[in-house]
Amino acid sequence: MAKRLTTFSKLLITFLIIGGLYLTGRYIMNNTQLGQDLKTEAQAEAAGNDNSTSGSSSGSSASSGSSNSGSSSAGSRNNSSTGASDENTLKVQLVTWGGYAPGLYFNEGAEANLRSRFYKDYGFKVDFKLENDLINALNAWIAGEYDVLVQTADAFPLYTAPADINSYGPKAFMQVDWSRGGDAIIVKRGIESINDLKGKKIAVAVPSPAQTLLSYSLEAAGMSYNDVEVIKTADNLKAAELFRTKDVDAAVVWSPDDILATRDVKGSKILLTTVDQSHIIGDIMFAKQDVINAKKDMFNGFYEGWMKGVAELKMPANRNKAAKYLAELNGISEEDAAGMMETIYWTGHGDNLNFFGLNRDYRGQRGQDLYGTMAKKFVKTGDAESEAPSWRSVIWTGAVQSAKLDGPSYAAEGAKKFAPPTAKEKTATPVASKPVSISFNTGQYSVTENAKTIIDLQFAETAKSFANMKVRIEGNTDNVGARAMNMTLSQKRAQAVADYLKDEYGMDPNRFIVVGNGPDNPVKGCEGNQNDSCKSKNRRTDFQLISSN
Repeated sequence: MAKRLTTFSKLLITFLIIGGLYLTGRYIMNNTQLGQDLKTEAQAEAAGNDNSTSGSSSGSSASSGSSNSGSSSAGSRNNSSTGASDENTLKVQLVTWGGYAPGLYFNEGAEANLRSRFYKDYGFKVDFKLENDLINALNAWIAGEYDVLVQTADAFPLYTAPADINSYGPKAFMQVDWSRGGDAIIVKRGIESINDLKGKKIAVAVPSPAQTLLSYSLEAAGMSYNDVEVIKTADNLKAAELFRTKDVDAAVVWSPDDILATRDVKGSKILLTTVDQSHIIGDIMFAKQDVINAKKDMFNGFYEGWMKGVAELKMPANRNKAAKYLAELNGISEEDAAGMMETIYWTGHGDNLNFFGLNRDYRGQRGQDLYGTMAKKFVKTGDAESEAPSWRSVIWTGAVQSAKLDGPSYAAEGAKKFAPPTAKEKTATPVASKPVSISFNTGQYSVTENAKTIIDLQFAETAKSFANMKVRIEGNTDNVGARAMNMTLSQKRAQAVADYLKDEYGMDPNRFIVVGNGPDNPVKGCEGNQNDSCKSKNRRTDFQLISSN
């Protein structure tokens, strides 16, 4: 495992010094309202009145002489703050990322405190700590200094596959967000699509969710890691730095480095972001099974309270409050914190039901899809020695299933509604193009069971991960028969494929741009349909991703 899986470390280097200064214990205790609250709490606890508030859990007690010893790479805080060693406190690691605003909002800040709605509504405290070094965080979690760690579903196999870590029973219990613009692929002059990356050098942090973004993108173009040269870096900041040199052609980076790096390299551009590849980087939280068993009521309350925070942050005034707490944790301005929050989509209760496979009617991207795919790929890329155990064995859905959350505020995100296809979109340059051989009976356009299987295996997953992009489906034929007949047949075959994706996966029919090329777009080298092999290659369906912006 590499030292840092840095999807989360979005602004770490820039704000390291500021975060350290801002969050020092001296400043908090002497210059903020929070400090005054902590002093008040300490006095109350000394008098034995800590649990006098209505609704607190019975039997809670402070663990004498214990405190968190895990070091933080940025924004370290005094671990002796109220609740840090309290058995009635859930200790949660966070990283520099806008996805955690709902929890900070509901907790009234990062520190364990009596103003927290987790405390008022559910009777326990939550202590959030910033730790961007995931190796430090993992070691502290193993030692019991954290109850909860953060990660992404695609990178979670790196935690569940190794036997020494898996022995602690890591269980994902909540999805926090989807990245929506926080991650990107940037390219230099002359690269107009993912297909153009073939043979190119690409800087990628390894292992990290950056690999997932690149891997799914290459799949959308009918390629794999074997078709590019991956230049491994320790983190995404180094990938951005390498992009500024002549040593690579492209890089996978995070925001705002996609903007900053392309400004610095003349002729370069942002090829795609997680705005388009909208269901690929999903942040989760996980804990040890025995900790969940011991603190089940706390985990249930933590999940339910967090989901209430997500629902309430749909109001602008509450978002301002969340930005304030996010800024305080990371030692940045509220304006920058608000900007961090704009690059994600917070997942609510309905989204969690979908993500954990608890909604049988949901046909979009689930946690098990990302986890299972990357579990296999990490073995192929050499980042994992063995394939991780099944998704079902590494999740705990008790909190999601027990939550009493109803109404539109907790509903899942709806599928994107697309405008009807335009003439311009029929010829627009695709972000990625993948040829797939789909067999039809001679002169027929009905999708056979074999064809459905091919579509499921070779394109459906791509369509789900690139859920915000339009799909152009182009039908192609060989030159056998009259051209006019082939033009009509290819159009009907492409439409039949679109209809299958619409019916089977619930996709918006306006998402599809259907084109029939007939024999007019043969594969390069087979322009003359000179043999049976060439004719077979020309009888294909091309799936192309088109930006809907």
